[in-house]
Amino acid sequence: MGVFSRLSDIVNSNLNSMLDRAEDPEKIVRLIIQEMEDTLVEVRANAARAIADKKEVGRKKEEFETRAKEWEAKAELAIAKGRDDLAKGAIGAKRKAEEMVVLLDKELVAIDQTVAKTNDDLEKLQSKLKEARAKQRSLELRHHSASDSVKISRQVHDGRIDEALARYERYERRIDELEAEAESYALGRPKTLETEFAELEAEDAVNAEFEDLKRRVSNRVSSDNS
Repeated sequence: MGVFSRLSDIVNSNLNSMLDRAEDPEKIVRLIIQEMEDTLVEVRANAARAIADKKEVGRKKEEFETRAKEWEAKAELAIAKGRDDLAKGAIGAKRKAEEMVVLLDKELVAIDQTVAKTNDDLEKLQSKLKEARAKQRSLELRHHSASDSVKISRQVHDGRIDEALARYERYERRIDELEAEAESYALGRPKTLETEFAELEAEDAVNAEFEDLKRRVSNRVSSDNS
């Protein structure tokens, strides 16, 4: 079923109003675009036929103009030869050719008007088609965005995720307990020789940094007092 009944419906259409009233805007805009594209093909075909008709009528007009000139020349020849009867016949044929020229001129004017109107319709149709395609892209983007939001919301509020995270936390707690249990076995044990030397080295490093800091503070105080 077509959305439009004629070309004027398309060029005078209000797409926003149509889509606001539609139950399924995406489906309607697809139908609109399809019908516009079909109409565009039809209008272009009509324009091509009109242009071809103009060329054909133009050739016929030139032929009758040539005939009119030829009959006029024949009438002049007949008069020169004293054949008035032939001259009148030639003049009659010339007048008929001229009448055809006038008729073909009117036909050319009508074709020119048709081509101009078709060109105007094409411009308006292409503008509407561009608008419809922009609407289609906008609807698709909104649809995808809404769909993504729904998917994200479902995942955020999915109880399975919370359950998995809770299981992970329980598992992590179990690992902490195992590590703590392992460390507890070292409590109360006598220090090894390596441990005692490491503690001495660490103590020396602390003392050295402490003495260096005292010296810098003392120098800064002396500098400020001088």
